[in-house]
Amino acid sequence: MGFFSRLFGNKDEGEGAEEQRGSISKEEALAAYIVREHKQGRSLEEILDDPYLKNRATEEQRIRLLERPEVIRAIGEDTAEMARDRVRES
Repeated sequence: MGFFSRLFGNKDEGEGAEEQRGSISKEEALAAYIVREHKQGRSLEEILDDPYLKNRATEEQRIRLLERPEVIRAIGEDTAEMARDRVRES
């Protein structure tokens, strides 16, 4: 996209336009982070306490991350439920 297109582009495009151009959303990137770290052997508790995740997602966003299908498949439904409860308690 050219300089002037970015500068004077359609204001109605919003955040969805960014995703249509091929970049992934913040939530998708954080979900991928959780899955990757879990596959490397880190516990879900350790991942959720990681400053990288805490600095980039609110409590509500972290709960929503734990409801994503790819995260549930990676960590298991029971583990996700326990983690959601833990996030609400912290």
